[in-house]
Amino acid sequence: MKEPRRIHYLKAMGLTLWQRRIDAKAGRGDESREGAEDAWAVGSETAVAHSDPIDETAPALEARANPEIDWQELQQSVKRCNACGLRAGCTQTVFGVGNPLAELLVIGEAPGADEDRQGEPFVGRAGQLLNGMLLAMGYKREAVFIANIVKCRPPNNRDPKPEEALSCEPYLKRQIELIKPKVILAVGRISAQNLLKTDIAVGKLRGRIHSFGNHGVPLVVTYHPAYLLRSPEQKGKAWQDLQLALSILRGDRV
Repeated sequence: MKEPRRIHYLKAMGLTLWQRRIDAKAGRGDESREGAEDAWAVGSETAVAHSDPIDETAPALEARANPEIDWQELQQSVKRCNACGLRAGCTQTVFGVGNPLAELLVIGEAPGADEDRQGEPFVGRAGQLLNGMLLAMGYKREAVFIANIVKCRPPNNRDPKPEEALSCEPYLKRQIELIKPKVILAVGRISAQNLLKTDIAVGKLRGRIHSFGNHGVPLVVTYHPAYLLRSPEQKGKAWQDLQLALSILRGDRV
């Protein structure tokens, strides 16, 4: 990307951004990132429902306990589950969307009203901003996998309770095992605190590389797009987080 164009994008974002020397050597597709920063900036300023069957007699307990369950079986298990009670109050489950073999796994908090209607995580204004964030990293939405801590919408879009997140945890852990991502991007407080089993604030968790699970998957924490829409002055910090995740994906860090 030519320097004047880059400066234009950065000014639109209100950011000053360093450029990696490795970019010129790696040839990571400046063409594929054409307009990526622009999409991020625009997104940060802008802002067929159906019911899944519920298995009342066996809320997917066997599947939840089976460490060898495959992707399709896992999806069906999520659809049948009513273990925590959230399923009774939502339209459908939100399993996740994207590439099941993605190198980048984005994990948000919980489905909201729009996600519940569409059965897909991160739609609406927050989803548009997340798409822009991903484009700024050089990824289209469909190239990564996007999931949430819980698969069902909590009533009135409230935060999921600890017991609800714990009940849904086996599904998410199995997704991570099957995807085998190179990096997990934990988006928002609920995501970061549940994944890292901590009550430390996002502001103190971001800016460094954490380790998740027995395999030590690198995990980077950043702010939720909904928060960034309310607090656009935090975009610079979020961009630093994305650059940190990219440095792992590129092999700059071990």
